[in-house]
Order: sequence, then C-alpha cells, then structure tokens
Amino acid sequence: MTLGELFTFVSGLYFRGKLAYARAFSTPPFDVSGSFVITASAGLLAPETVVTLERLREMAANDIDAGEPRYRAPLDRDCHLLLERLGGVCDIVLLGSIATSKYVEPLLQIFQDRLLFPMEFVGRGDMSRGGLMLRSVEGGKELVYAPVLNAIRRGPKPPKLVPSAIRRSKSAFESAARDPE
Repeated sequence: MTLGELFTFVSGLYFRGKLAYARAFSTPPFDVSGSFVITASAGLLAPETVVTLERLREMAANDIDAGEPRYRAPLDRDCHLLLERLGGVCDIVLLGSIATSKYVEPLLQIFQDRLLFPMEFVGRGDMSRGGLMLRSVEGGKELVYAPVLNAIRRGPKPPKLVPSAIRRSKSAFESAARDPE
C-alpha cells in the first residue's frame, strides 16, 4: 500500500482533499515530486512511497512535535535537500495545519518567506480544509496563497461550505430514487 492510500484511509476527507489538490495544482520543476507527506520519523516522503507494516510501525512510534529530535532531524534533512534541489525556482505550499507549531516551526526555519499556505484555511478544521480542497479541484480553481511568515494563522470559523456539485447530484438522485414521480 502507498503512503497516500494509507493516509487517505486513516484521515478520509482531509487527506483525500490534500492529495487531489496537490495532484491538480502542483507544478514541480525538474524531477521533484509535486507533493510530500510529513512523517513522524521518516522526514518527507512522496505519497507514492510504498509502506510495509513494519515501516508504518517505525513511523508511528514517534510523536510529531517540533521539539522531538526523531521527528525534526529527518524532516530538517529532507527540507534542506528539497530547498537545495529547488534553488530559487518555486515556493512551498503547506496544505497541513497552520495553527500549530509542529509543522510550521520546522518548515519556516528552512523555507522562510517561500513557505505559503491557502488563506482560506484560517479558522477551518481538518475536514473543512479537506472539503475546501476537493471543491477547489472540482471547480478547477486554485486557492489564494499567502506567506506563512508573519501571517494571521488563527481566526474565526468561516461559514460552512456549500455542498459540492457531486454531493448535490447524489442527493438529487437519492431523492428521485425514493420518490420517482
């Protein structure tokens, strides 16, 4: 099983939204992957990375905490390598949580003002961000990015998302199936 499939199974809508969004809108240069998964002990891995049960256990045995060396050392290593490979060619977009330091702190130290996030994430929880990214892919419209550095990353909860076209058509189909006339 790939890391992307595994995380999609574990976190459902949220990770599915991340993967779909990254696949739709990332424009990586050269031979760099368009997206990476931040892991608890293996740094950055492409979602296509095949993971065994043993490898999963190794990764799960560690906390994702900005002060945890077993998390930070591999993450810092991979971020520095990525920065070196990218040179000055592109920015880095964080599709994870922007409200906590566990991702933001390590990434900001390395990527600085090149680290961006979707502004629409402010005030949203995981599931809402996942739904937002899926709707963005469905509509073919990329979200608006802002630098994480000095950004307001916490805010009031935005209004609920309007149901997606896929969900609306499914609801209409279910209604028609119940009441065919």
